Order: sequence, then structure tokens, then C-alpha cells
Amino acid sequence: PEQAPPPRDGISAIQFAPEHNLLLVSSWSAEVRMYDVLVNMKRAQYTHKAAVLDCCWGTDQNRCFSGGVDRCVKSFDFTSSTDVVVGEHEKAVKTVCWQKELGCCVSGSWDRTMKVWDTRQNHCVATSQLPDKIFTMAVTSNRIVVGTSNRHVWIYDVRNLSEPEQQRESSLKFQTRCIRTYPDGTGYALSSIEGRVAMEYFDTSPATQERKYAFKCHRAQDDKGVDTVYPVNALAFHPSYGTFATGGCDGKVIMWDGENKKRLQAPWSYPTSIAGLAFNPTGAILAVASSYTFEEGDKQAPPDQVFFRSVSDQEVRRRPKQANPA
Repeated sequence: PEQAPPPRDGISAIQFAPEHNLLLVSSWSAEVRMYDVLVNMKRAQYTHKAAVLDCCWGTDQNRCFSGGVDRCVKSFDFTSSTDVVVGEHEKAVKTVCWQKELGCCVSGSWDRTMKVWDTRQNHCVATSQLPDKIFTMAVTSNRIVVGTSNRHVWIYDVRNLSEPEQQRESSLKFQTRCIRTYPDGTGYALSSIEGRVAMEYFDTSPATQERKYAFKCHRAQDDKGVDTVYPVNALAFHPSYGTFATGGCDGKVIMWDGENKKRLQAPWSYPTSIAGLAFNPTGAILAVASSYTFEEGDKQAPPDQVFFRSVSDQEVRRRPKQANPA
């Protein structure tokens, strides 16, 4: 099924509430909407002054955060239906995350700063200056992972935000599009504009670093053997199994078992580019934002929609490698 009513412009981000089937959707229409997925109904919405580029939930289903082209980080309280400006950046806010350990909202901007906001008093408690624009961000219980232009990755320990714990260069040769951390907190997946995903680990010991790898995906070959390579816009980890979905500009969603280096099923196809992916808290539903991301410039494209896919255990459970018979 698809969501009703869909956003009125390109979808920038989607995220399920931590313990409920409530989906946040931010869009270029300057709106953030909240949908109750089980009854397929829009429950609330609020607006920014310009396109919204990201959204996230706070500790529970009562509060969310968003940021966008108006340079503001906003908070919305669903119980009182009120929104407030938490703070501002000097340029567009590209990404927002809730860091549970800090109990704070973290924002990343094209102004090359990451800011941490105390949302009880709506003031900035930490600012990290980075050398590049921030494109994507993800959190674990004790870390913040920041992907910037020039293929840099900055890893912060939340106990010391004054400087990064690690500075890395992406192992992929092209621009970073999305980073999402593993559910067990040991590392992260990073996708690029050139049809690849890298599987990385935080532990810098040689034994652990030997486990990292990258793989090709979201590619198509024509009759003459010419490859078309698509950006991988979205990543989402299954909350229980640690398997993950990738979404590309080819309009395909693919489930992977990163541990065993396997694709789990044939790609699922949607009308246009995949702009975002999100599993619900139990992992039984995958929300898929099908929304043209202008990788081929201005052209006629299918309408912006969010589809809800019921996933079976068989489609998302890990499949260990078979031992070779003696």
C-alpha cells in the first residue's frame, strides 16, 4: 500500500518512531508530516520557511526535530501541536539526529559545523568545526558518525566532542551519499553516488579492519554490455537481524546480509528513485520513499509517494554460509 495523502513535493527523509508505527516524512514542500501507518492517516504536520532536508524523532513519539534550507533546527511537540526553533546554522541544515546518550539533538550543516542542542533550554552546548560541508550523519549509543564532502568521515565519541575520535577517508572513490550505523554499534555502512556500499568498523585493530569490505550494487547492463551506475541514496538496517536495505536512483530496493556478504532476494522495484528507507520498530514493515532526486535534471517523473512493504522473516533474516560437505 501507499501512503495517503502523499507529500506535495520531493521527499527528503523518512523515519519511524522508536516504539510506534508512526512515520515522519520531510519534504521539499517545506512540510514535515506525521502518519499513523497502521490506519494510513496523516496525524499532524508543521512547516519550515523553505525546503526541509531531514527529520528525526526524539526519545519517543511525542517530539520530533527537523532542519532545512531556512537554516533552522525546529522541534515539534505532538501533544501540544506546537513547533519552536531550537537554533540556527549559517547555511542549510542537511541532517539531524537524536543522540540518546546525550539526550540532545545533533545537527549537521553545509556551513561545515556540527552542533549539539540541549532541547530543554533550546541552546547549543557544543559546536564542532569541520573542513567540509556535512552531507550525512548517523549515531550509535556512544558515537556520532559524520560524512562530509571530499569523502571524509569524522567519528566523534559523545564523551569528548571537542575533537573527533577518528578521522577517515571513505574507502569508496566517489562522493558519500548516506551513512547508517550497525544496530550492534560496531561500525557503519556508507553508500556513494557510484553504485557501491562500504562496510566499516570502528575498532582500529588490524584484525577488525581486515573484516571491512565494499561491494557494487544498483547497476544495470544493456544489450551491448554497457553499465549504468546509479547513486545509492538510502540505507536502513533491520532492527532485529542487522541485515539491511539499500535504495538507489534505479528505483530498486535490495536486502543484504552484510555479515555473510549475500543479497537476500531479487530487487523490489518502485516507480522512481528511492529517496529514503525506514524499518518500523519490529522490522515487519519497510517504508520506501519513491521520489525523483533530480539526478538526471528536470524531467517528468512519477509522483512522490511513500510505499509500505510488509516483509517476511524469510526476506530479511540472515542466511549463514553453508558449510562445504566433507
